[in-house]
Amino acid sequence: MKFLPTLLLRVVAVALCVSGVVFLAGCNRGRGRVLEVAYVSGVQVNLRDRVAVAYEKAGVVKNGDRVEVLDHDRRFVKVRTAAGVTGWMEQRYLVSQQVFDQLQRLTKENANDPVQGQATARNDTNLHVEPGRDSEHLYQISLGEKVSLLKRGTAQKPGAVMAPRPGAKADEKKEPVPVIEDWWLVRDSHDRVGWVLGRMIDLDVPLEVAQYAEGQRIVAFFVLNEVQDGDKKVAQYLTVVTEPKDGLPFDFNQIRVFTWNVKRHRYETAYRERMEGILPVTVSQENFDKEGVLPAFVIRVQDEKGNVAERKYKLNTPIVRRIYASGEQPVHPSSPKRAGRRKR
Repeated sequence: MKFLPTLLLRVVAVALCVSGVVFLAGCNRGRGRVLEVAYVSGVQVNLRDRVAVAYEKAGVVKNGDRVEVLDHDRRFVKVRTAAGVTGWMEQRYLVSQQVFDQLQRLTKENANDPVQGQATARNDTNLHVEPGRDSEHLYQISLGEKVSLLKRGTAQKPGAVMAPRPGAKADEKKEPVPVIEDWWLVRDSHDRVGWVLGRMIDLDVPLEVAQYAEGQRIVAFFVLNEVQDGDKKVAQYLTVVTEPKDGLPFDFNQIRVFTWNVKRHRYETAYRERMEGILPVTVSQENFDKEGVLPAFVIRVQDEKGNVAERKYKLNTPIVRRIYASGEQPVHPSSPKRAGRRKR
C-alpha cells in the first residue's frame, strides 16, 4: 500500500501530459495549417462562414489584402486575414505570392524612370505584370485616378484578327492578321507600377496644346520652361506624336515644340521633325555658356535595323537647335526644321 501514492502521482502526470497534447492539437486545429499566402485581386470580396448556397457573412477582404490560405473546397478557399478573421471565398479573386513579387519587382526596377506624362483612368482597370489581357493582375486603378506614364508596350488581343483589307489577293485573305493593342507601364497614386491597356487611360494634354494635334495622337508631352507674359507665366511645350492607331513598331514619329509669342499672346510651332522615336524622352536645364541656362531634351531615334541612337536639342526661344556630339556630322532632315511663325 505504500506504493499507492507513487502510482497515483504517475497516473495523474500521464493524464496531464495527454490533456496537454490534446489541448495543443486543438489549438493547432483552431489556427489551421497555412497552405500558402495569397493576395486579393477583387475590389471587395465577402467572406462566407461555409461553402453552401445559404451562408452567413464572416468578413470582408479588399483589393491588395494579404491572406493565408488554410483549405480548399472545389472553387472555394478558406482564408485567414491579417486581423485573424477566417472565411471562405472564391479562388478566382486571389493571386499568388509570385504575382505579388513580380509587381514589386516592376515597381523597384522602374522607380527612377522619367515620367512621360500624366493620364487619367477612364474606367476601373487592372495593373498587369506584363502587357496582355490574359496576363496576371493584382491591383486596380479606379475611374478618374491619376497615373504617371513610364513606357509603352504592345500585345496581341486574344482571339481577335483584322478583317482582310479591301482588294487583297486570295492568298493574302487566308492568313489572319492579329490585332495588336498598345499598353502603358504606369505608376499609380500609391506608387505601384504595372501595365494597363492603353485605351483605358487618357493623356492629360493641356487644352492649349491638344487643339493643335492635327488628327495625330499625342503620345507624351513635356514642359520645357516658362516665359513671362505680363503678370502671368506661360509654359512652352515639347510634344511627341504619332498616327492614331495601335501596334506601331515605334512609339512616335514626330516631335513638335510649341513656344509662346509674347507680342501676339499665342502659341506658335517653333520646331517639328519627323523620325521613328522610342520612349523615354528626357528633359533638363543646362548651362550653355553665353546663352545661359536653357532647356534641353534628348530624343531616342530608331533606324531601319532597330538600332537606337540619341539626339539632343536645346531651346533658346524661339529657336530650337540640335546639339551634335564631338565628331558627329550635322544631318539635314527631309522636312524643314523651322516651322516658320505659323499660329499654333
